[in-house]
Amino acid sequence: MTHAPVLSPGARGGILALLAVAMLATRLHHFAAVPDASWAVFFIAGFYLRGWGRWAFPMLMALAVAIDYAVITGQGIAFWSHYCMSTAYLFLLPAYAAPWLGGSWLRKHYEGPGLRELGMLAGSSVLAASLCFLVSNGSFYWISANVPARSFGGWFENMGDWYLSYLGTTLVYVGVAAVLHVATAFAARALAGVASDARTARF
Repeated sequence: MTHAPVLSPGARGGILALLAVAMLATRLHHFAAVPDASWAVFFIAGFYLRGWGRWAFPMLMALAVAIDYAVITGQGIAFWSHYCMSTAYLFLLPAYAAPWLGGSWLRKHYEGPGLRELGMLAGSSVLAASLCFLVSNGSFYWISANVPARSFGGWFENMGDWYLSYLGTTLVYVGVAAVLHVATAFAARALAGVASDARTARF
């Protein structure tokens, strides 16, 4: 099996910075015209930063919490008094671990742009986003005091109201990242070919 080349620390650091900026820019305005990219950020980070999980994942989690804190307190509301805040908020840790692990799994089996990888990308991103939604939505519905009357029927209805929106948003961002990844890979390959031809021409 031929694995993709390991990125340099500098390249990984640059990607981490870009992902942090993307989450900062979109999570600050969660319901604005540009939707929150957080789930996609964790998936993409899992792909590019595989092996850096011990500190990169906590860093992105801390950034997500810091953004939420800034947004909520900026509205003059105590953090834990906000409608979305409850013990269920702690479940964002395993929820966001799902897309990270999905991206990490994809990277482990990635061999370069191809139909096989496209299929794995589709499957892993849908599964990761679905698990993330299940944990985050389910924990809020069943634990938060803001849901007074709970039932499985009510939960399924609630999931139906939000699932496709969150899944679609994640897949759009992941799709854009995939297009950029493939374009960059082919450009690098073309440049390498030109450099090789130039070296051959000298001799």
